[in-house]
Amino acid sequence: MTVTSPTLSAADWARAFTDATNNDREIQAHGKYFTCSYLLDMADHTFVVRLVSGQVTDLAVDPGPLDVPYQFAIRASADTWRNFGTPVPAPMYHGIWAASFQRDMKLEGDVLVLMQNLRCLTRQIELLRSVGVPV
Repeated sequence: MTVTSPTLSAADWARAFTDATNNDREIQAHGKYFTCSYLLDMADHTFVVRLVSGQVTDLAVDPGPLDVPYQFAIRASADTWRNFGTPVPAPMYHGIWAASFQRDMKLEGDVLVLMQNLRCLTRQIELLRSVGVPV
């Protein structure tokens, strides 16, 4: 299944995703300890999201492989990310676990940090439904 929709530029998406995260009431309620850096690999673009206490403090767009450190990575094809970014995702595109078991999503790196921040990270992925994806 391929989803087609207008996409934001990578820089515009980074600003929109930062604003959506920093203004999300759920993340702010649960995110006191949501402090980590992670990579979103969307095939066409990569992003390193740096969070401190539930606030995006930096979002690097297409960094080089050694430019910005991160603790874990979520990698998937552009098609998978586009399906995540629909208002009502199709089955197996509604969460990272379903997509990693049934689609091409890969979770790499320090998965303990991912698990420690799972609720807030899950909410951030849900924000793609309103912000969209840049691929």
